[in-house]
Amino acid sequence: MNIFYNISGVGDVLLVQLTAERSDKVVSESSGDVTLIRNSENNDLVAINLFNCSKYFAVSDHGQVNLNSDIVEQLNSALKENGVDIVLDVDLSPKFVVGHVLSKESHPNADKLSVCVVDIGDSKLQIVCGAPNVEAGQKVVVAKVGAVMPSGMIIRDAELRGVPSSGMICSAKELNLPDAPQEKGILVLDDIAEAGSPYLF
Repeated sequence: MNIFYNISGVGDVLLVQLTAERSDKVVSESSGDVTLIRNSENNDLVAINLFNCSKYFAVSDHGQVNLNSDIVEQLNSALKENGVDIVLDVDLSPKFVVGHVLSKESHPNADKLSVCVVDIGDSKLQIVCGAPNVEAGQKVVVAKVGAVMPSGMIIRDAELRGVPSSGMICSAKELNLPDAPQEKGILVLDDIAEAGSPYLF
């Protein structure tokens, strides 16, 4: 789940994105200050808009809102107050974590892509990576599915040239780090970094 709030650009509306999946076919229904947006093909709830948000709780963030248990509790309370029978159960685990590249294989359908298996502590992800410097044994920064990059891009499950990919191995430039090198390549961390630990930037 990702939450956005931009009172000067959008108004007093909290935008809640519940899934990283794209869907052009949506329907909406409103109850008081809450609008629920569903995928019209399978009826899955994909987003929630809370209008007049400041009536329910204050949001100090501008842009992406820092997701924590207090925000989730306040949002659930606002939903209940508007007669919406939904309780959000949110994954509050960090979306940017240290990964340990366990293996790297050539992509079967693309010369410049590699298929990597990356340990992120509680699971292993298959990630297709286009960086020329990625190698097995490295500690790297992984943006998990659902992460919002500094550019605003949302990381989604994907299929690149026929190979599934879950997450992204990040470069310093993609993380918008100061003095990031301009040449293409992932950010390689010190080997002491622990797989699965949050990466803060």
